[in-house]
Amino acid sequence: MLQKAPKPVRKPTNVTIDAALVEEAKALGLNMSQLAEDALAKAVSEEKSRRWKIENQAALDAWNDYVDKNGLPLAKYRLF
Repeated sequence: MLQKAPKPVRKPTNVTIDAALVEEAKALGLNMSQLAEDALAKAVSEEKSRRWKIENQAALDAWNDYVDKNGLPLAKYRLF
């Protein structure tokens, strides 16, 4: 049986946002908390990805050099 993922723990947080933008969002019926959480999750994911690439650049370069010199491993078994 599938289990539901646990609900994330929410933490009240104060942020400062342009007042005109807040009013416009309210007028449009937008859920600012959800929008802020989605944008923050995206920013965190992008930053983690950026840092991973920097931390692993040497390994990526080494693999690319290997493929340039030797070709792809198991390439002879490819059907396309």
